[in-house]
Amino acid sequence: MKIIDRYLIKQFLQTIFFGLLAFTLIFVVIDMIENIDDFIDQNVSSDIIFHYYLVFSPEIIKLMIPVAVLFAALFTAGKMANLSETTAIKASGVSLYRYMTPFLITTFIICIFSIYFAGYVVPEANQTKVNIEMNYLHKGYIFAGTNIFFQDSKTRIVSISFFDVNANQANQVSIQDFETNDLTKMNSRIDAVRIIYDSTTGNWIAKNGVERYFSEYRQSANYFETLSLTNLNFTPSDLQSKQQKPEEMDLANLKELIKNQERAGNDPTRTLIEYYSRFSFPMASLICVVFGLPISTNKRRGGLAVQVGVSILVTFIYLAFLKISQAFGKNGALDPLLTAWFANLIFLSAALINLPRVRQ
Repeated sequence: MKIIDRYLIKQFLQTIFFGLLAFTLIFVVIDMIENIDDFIDQNVSSDIIFHYYLVFSPEIIKLMIPVAVLFAALFTAGKMANLSETTAIKASGVSLYRYMTPFLITTFIICIFSIYFAGYVVPEANQTKVNIEMNYLHKGYIFAGTNIFFQDSKTRIVSISFFDVNANQANQVSIQDFETNDLTKMNSRIDAVRIIYDSTTGNWIAKNGVERYFSEYRQSANYFETLSLTNLNFTPSDLQSKQQKPEEMDLANLKELIKNQERAGNDPTRTLIEYYSRFSFPMASLICVVFGLPISTNKRRGGLAVQVGVSILVTFIYLAFLKISQAFGKNGALDPLLTAWFANLIFLSAALINLPRVRQ
């Protein structure tokens, strides 16, 4: 690695760190001002508030990483251009593409880290944040384990009044099976006081209930004390995850949720968009650098103010494209994969068109 590469990477990383710190603190202060009344009304202690913003910080950092990386690239390149360092580098025979290489390699490493960070660290932090909001701010979340309704398969609906996580036991359970060719006609129904999961066999055991069968000509009922349910597809972990929001799930849980939705015949579009976005949004850092860095390689008037303005403008344009594509994707007009990557593809196309036009 050449001296100039080490110099560029050092300046780039330092600016990313301070930019990320500044953006995160600004975000936290604004959110605290907005929620300070809730904290006071609920008599939330200072250590809980500190813990709340500690676990809220990963979500903020995830959102701010592309902004900080773009700002750092524009600021570093713009500063070097204003100090005529870029002119000296070009005069020594270094091309624009070679000049951009340290920035791109560093940003790519940051993107890989961001994928893991957004896929596993942020969801775990969000779970703690939601728990604090429920327990201390009393916000209107549905308590996990109560009133669970879902499709176990294309022809089966399950409703559970309450699920005890510690005992792996569901109470007041109804399991309804419908005809394959006519989903308005019920074939059978099981109502049980509770069902208990047997981890040794992987089956649910129904206790104290009735099993009913329906046909065109007659109905029958079978009362039981114990009944082994061998055809159910869900597990206790599935019941816990069904009460989680996608932003609280890591990549593995999201992938499992998609499989469950497809198996049950539900539309997994929104979950697929969330899953693919866990990869596309972190990669926005790399695309923004390819898009914005060539703009700052030449000396321009305005200095730092221009770099900050360009960073904010590019960020708003990117978010606008992101929200528009998500709106079309959630309505089914765009493929989920294309929805997640649409903004990145637009910016990448603009960057590749602009790059050859920049003065070498």
